[in-house]
Amino acid sequence: MLFDSSIRKELGRSFGATLVVLITVVMTMMLIRTLGQATKGTVSPSDVMLVMGFTVLGQMSTILTLSLFVAVVGTLSRMYRDSEMAIWFASGQGLASQLKPILRFAWPIVVTIAVLGLLVWPWSNQQIQELRSQFEQRSDIDRIAPGEFQESSDGTRVIFIDKDSVSDKSASNIFLVEQRQGREYVTSSKTAQLQTIEDQRNVVLTEGQRVETDQATGQIKLTHFDKYTLLLEPASAAQTNLTARALSTTALLQAPTAVNLAEAGWRAGLPLAALNLLVLALAITIVNPRAGQSTSLVVALLAFVVYYNLMSMGQSWVASGRISLPTYLLGMHGGIFAIAAIGLTIRHNRWHLKDLWQRREVTA
Repeated sequence: MLFDSSIRKELGRSFGATLVVLITVVMTMMLIRTLGQATKGTVSPSDVMLVMGFTVLGQMSTILTLSLFVAVVGTLSRMYRDSEMAIWFASGQGLASQLKPILRFAWPIVVTIAVLGLLVWPWSNQQIQELRSQFEQRSDIDRIAPGEFQESSDGTRVIFIDKDSVSDKSASNIFLVEQRQGREYVTSSKTAQLQTIEDQRNVVLTEGQRVETDQATGQIKLTHFDKYTLLLEPASAAQTNLTARALSTTALLQAPTAVNLAEAGWRAGLPLAALNLLVLALAITIVNPRAGQSTSLVVALLAFVVYYNLMSMGQSWVASGRISLPTYLLGMHGGIFAIAAIGLTIRHNRWHLKDLWQRREVTA
């Protein structure tokens, strides 16, 4: 009982500290990345904090998994370094016996990882995709920067408005160039007013002229107008086509395409990976007095990176139809569990290759 309580308390302290550090690092990285996207025009500058928050929330399952793995490795390394493990081994506590208190501490976190992966991950991706889609599908008037030539969303128009005379609904000194059906239209007007007519957004130009040029024949037609209405787009936003990452887990299973099954396999593998890493932490954590104190942590981080890269590779194989979803889950996560369990068994029984070879010779 004393062994269980002491190791769980230390795991709690280590996990909390690691989680705070990782969240801070990830938030900083996501802020820099989102600011870069806003600079490139893929994200609205006003939505930077929202996109960053949704991104961090979607990555929380990975952050929790890594925090738990690092906490277990760090705690065990400290116990080896301070000779506490020798005391527990001398009292009859083997290495495998530490798996029970670790699982008691980790099971709420593993459940949280499963909830985040199956429910929160697709929801956060859906929110990010909708924010980006709304920004990309904004009207041509919303794209206009006063004093600059701005291309429309479909690339058929270039518009310029006066820098010092723009408001939310009106502008002055407008210059517009359009290309459609082999003709070029150059329109200029003194003022413009944005109006919504029958659920369609229109711009009403006044006191201007329009030059129509047939690009095939070179024929030019000049028209003067007092009022001219130009259709921009429907007022209602276009529907957003959600990717597999933004679909709910239920929707993925209801439409079992290769891409959807690959995404479902990735989500289902997150809690499995967390459990496998707990067993792997017991198998690989050891402190060599002649090596650096962070050797086990470096090995653990390398194992984590390799594991997640293998998961991504397996997901791509399922999406391309090279392997089935059951084969991916059983081969990837079952294989890692088998390797971790064999390693833990060898260390728990203190088997060495030399001893096993001698036993084989005696048996022979």
